[in-house]
Amino acid sequence: MARVFPFVWLDVFATRPLEGNQLAVFPDARGLSDDEMQAIARETHLSETTFVFPEGDEIDRRQGFKTRIFAVAGEMPFAGHPTLGTASVLSTRKGWPEVALRLKVGRIPVTFSEREGRPFGEMVQNDPKVGQTHDPAMVARALGTPPGDLDPAYPIQTVSTGVPFAIVPFRSLRALSRTRPSGSAMEDYLRGTDASFFYLLSRETVDPGAKLHARMFFAGGEDPATGSAVGPAIAWSVLHGLVRPDERVLVEQGVEIQRTSRMFAAAGQENGAPVRVRVGGYCVSVIEGRLTL
Repeated sequence: MARVFPFVWLDVFATRPLEGNQLAVFPDARGLSDDEMQAIARETHLSETTFVFPEGDEIDRRQGFKTRIFAVAGEMPFAGHPTLGTASVLSTRKGWPEVALRLKVGRIPVTFSEREGRPFGEMVQNDPKVGQTHDPAMVARALGTPPGDLDPAYPIQTVSTGVPFAIVPFRSLRALSRTRPSGSAMEDYLRGTDASFFYLLSRETVDPGAKLHARMFFAGGEDPATGSAVGPAIAWSVLHGLVRPDERVLVEQGVEIQRTSRMFAAAGQENGAPVRVRVGGYCVSVIEGRLTL
């Protein structure tokens, strides 16, 4: 017999349709196998697709909704825009102002409030772990960019709130916007480090209200919004004095690929270390449908 699974398609970290980062959410994935979830992620061909396994309101409130995140290439322990987008769908359906997801990295709470006339969600990520400092010349070579394009005032450093990113500061928006790295060159370099990806930042921005302009490349292309990287980036920014502790700032991403994303982030500081990482934004529902197997 045919099995039917409703889904919602969202644009995350967006204030209007067809911007931000796309996400497909299956709010009730009970009955799907691992192989089927992976095949569905390949079918949507989005950067991530999420699958929720409800266990009853009492458990879901206390422990968080059991949720799995699949990219086209495989399952992921954590990702930022899938967390915010999935929580947004569940909050709307349940009428709960706070929703937690139970992910591979643990319980991630997301709180919703009304701002600018629409729901705004903010997740609390795991406290950041600061890793190795990278050699600028080697990073420039891996990114295929002139060493002079990198900002020597700040270190290139690995930071993780679930996924480790090497945070790379650029001198200018122009230098960052013209960067076109090779996926294989990046992977060759990252393979020998504690980072999984690069996250590139500029203090110059397109939107005057933004504090940072960001880009994130991977082997398959460029990401419109990387919530799992914005947390490490804001922690790095607080650690090195670019942002004041607990100052909420706007980070723009996706501009170069016509998928402008707006991410709001803040981090506290205790004993010189960044803590209480929060990442938030808006979501727009663009498609609702049913998958039949």
